[in-house]
Amino acid sequence: MTDSASQLSSQKGLRGEILLELKRAQPLTAKQLASKLRVSANAVRHHLKELEADRLIAYGREQRGVGAPTFAYRLSDEGERLFPRAYESTLTELLAHLAERGGKDVALEMFDRHYATLARRLEAELEGVPAERRLEAVARLLSDEGYMAEWSAADGTFNLSEHNCAIRAVAEQYPEVCAAEEKFLQSVLHASVARHAHIPSGCNACQYAITFDAPAARSGGRA
Repeated sequence: MTDSASQLSSQKGLRGEILLELKRAQPLTAKQLASKLRVSANAVRHHLKELEADRLIAYGREQRGVGAPTFAYRLSDEGERLFPRAYESTLTELLAHLAERGGKDVALEMFDRHYATLARRLEAELEGVPAERRLEAVARLLSDEGYMAEWSAADGTFNLSEHNCAIRAVAEQYPEVCAAEEKFLQSVLHASVARHAHIPSGCNACQYAITFDAPAARSGGRA
């Protein structure tokens, strides 16, 4: 059986782009997808039918403004499983074993060590660089870890979004790991970090508002 990463890479062309857009912001209508992807609505609908037949997406009726309800699409559970999960089943079992033998704190210490390792990887790259460069490097590292991270900025406040949770099953069982991630971001960015959206709580992304003490360039980018 192929792993989730290779399954996702097998979704070529417009089909794969639709899945990625739904992962970033769902639910979306065919018209919204067509606008984002700059293709015709008919082309999108063709692939939506195929993806639905493959049980990778599902749809529901939504009332948006006046007029008849419209169809809005989102990833199914099988569609969600196409995205990296970082060996979450094995990791969950390992954490349960550690917690059973040494207590929950022993299991959670593993995440502190993990984020300490990531911080060391970034240490040299982040030294003395401006705010937006720091955030760009962190978003790139998180994307390499499977989190589909991107950042943006407006009026001196930065936003970091993670569109995929690579350890969702773990985060649902051990919410402390999310606090450890927030602490990691504060440490490597030297900034105030506040989470205002959370995938395990049903949001489309984990989102952090980040405020740097020093004035930062007002620009945006994607990992």
